[in-house]
Amino acid sequence: MSDQKYRQRGYQDSGDSDRRSGSLHKPRGPIDPRIPRDPKKMNMMAFTEVFRCSRCGAIEADTIGSLSTCANCGVDLRACIQCQSFDSGARFECRETIAARVSPKDARNDCPKFVAVTRVEKETGSTTVTTSESSARKAFDDLFK
Repeated sequence: MSDQKYRQRGYQDSGDSDRRSGSLHKPRGPIDPRIPRDPKKMNMMAFTEVFRCSRCGAIEADTIGSLSTCANCGVDLRACIQCQSFDSGARFECRETIAARVSPKDARNDCPKFVAVTRVEKETGSTTVTTSESSARKAFDDLFK
């Protein structure tokens, strides 16, 4: 009886040495200089930094004044919930060292340590490019409508 348990051919079998010694690769032919050999460049999405309202998710302007409010839901933008240091698990719900808790967190305040939360997001929508060529083509196409 053989010392193999299941009688299956494995990597330690000696019967395949003649098959492995054969040439698996084709000989390399002459290189055509017209065919590019570099890998294709991927069309990657662009990324952008945006500031979103923490209440409704609407994109707002990057500059926030002391009286700024969200255009969509009306919540104050200079508040603790819009700050980069806001953390509900930290002491006084702020990662920065502050003397006393600011309450309520969604009300306007003038904290000197306020930094607006900006997130990096993919630009999934395409922007329309208005060049002189595209505007000229549009004007030409409008003549025949």
